[in-house]
Amino acid sequence: MAAYLCPPTVIHGKHAVTTSQIVAEVSDRHPHAAWAPRIDGIAASTGIETRGWMLPLETAVAPGNGSGLRAVGIEPAQQALAREGFTQQDVERVIAALETIPAPQTVQERTAPAWEAVQSYGEHAARGALQSAGLDVRDIDCVITSHSTTPALPGLDIALANRLQLRSDVMMLPATQWACIAGTRSLALAAQLVAADPDRVVLIVIAEALSTTYQPADDTLESLIVRLLFADTAVAAVVTGRPRRESVLRLDASWHHTLPGTQDLHRLETRADGTHFVMDRRGPRAVQETVTAMWDWLRVRYQDEPGSWHPDVLLAHPGGTRVLEYMEQTMPDAWPSGLLDYSRDSYTSGNRGGAAVFDILRRAHDAGRLKPGDRAVLYAAAPGLTATALEGEWL
Repeated sequence: MAAYLCPPTVIHGKHAVTTSQIVAEVSDRHPHAAWAPRIDGIAASTGIETRGWMLPLETAVAPGNGSGLRAVGIEPAQQALAREGFTQQDVERVIAALETIPAPQTVQERTAPAWEAVQSYGEHAARGALQSAGLDVRDIDCVITSHSTTPALPGLDIALANRLQLRSDVMMLPATQWACIAGTRSLALAAQLVAADPDRVVLIVIAEALSTTYQPADDTLESLIVRLLFADTAVAAVVTGRPRRESVLRLDASWHHTLPGTQDLHRLETRADGTHFVMDRRGPRAVQETVTAMWDWLRVRYQDEPGSWHPDVLLAHPGGTRVLEYMEQTMPDAWPSGLLDYSRDSYTSGNRGGAAVFDILRRAHDAGRLKPGDRAVLYAAAPGLTATALEGEWL
């Protein structure tokens, strides 16, 4: 399958949002929530102090441009009050009061600025990846994109085609619903594409504004956790069918696994006030099943060297630290410690969704501790529940 990956470019959200800011905003808005007395402990348990967003916190919590009457309209409200016996003077006074109540942001108000940011960040990451690979935009034959939190048609692929001025015959492969699995699955697809044509050059761009799932009105514990976890990031990398001087990782094999009947455990819902990420507490245990299946895949792949083979690094985005702990508990005892250090390091500044694996890989690259010949395993799980892993050699 051999495919060669050049160093990814990672662009973090430029607006630093601290956990203390989020705790203050949520506490002020929902002082009587069931979890309110425990909010400091819940926040501390994430291990995240600051995360980068493409837009500031103030943008996420701002009211909409209209009043609370926007949904029903002034005239129907006047008619309803008149039917209840209100005098004309009382009707006018009530309507005036209701017009001062701000409405929540609409989907358009929430998504439009984020979509602009996703395109800009994606372009920035793409140009950085091309520079790291020593290539020009004219060298690109295929573009794979993902941006699950800002639905748009045309999508990021077409936006990049125009912003980068790509060749008109470039193959566009948008995958907006890959979500957290975008990093590994895009690499697996790119590897298949270059296997069919080793001269093909594939550009992968993933840009996620996960902060758009910050919903001020929600008072559930799950919504609180979503507020605390997510970060915004754009990443990009080039995959080729032949080794280049800039290549850092050779991809040798890929693996996919989907759990039936788990499609409702984690999901993105679009409501009147924007997108909501819905989590089920059964999710981590289901993700653990995909980890066990991945261990089985690696065991079979290296069954001829059961006592000697082990990865030298695990670049894993399983969605949370609980599953990272499970990975450490279930991997063979003979494997070295510290395989997930770069994954844990990435989580300290937020869950980056589909961009996470590239961020983790970049951290491993920049640390300079891996040497040619070291074996790497990349893994991610996403709503579905579905998982993709790759195995390869550091160059």
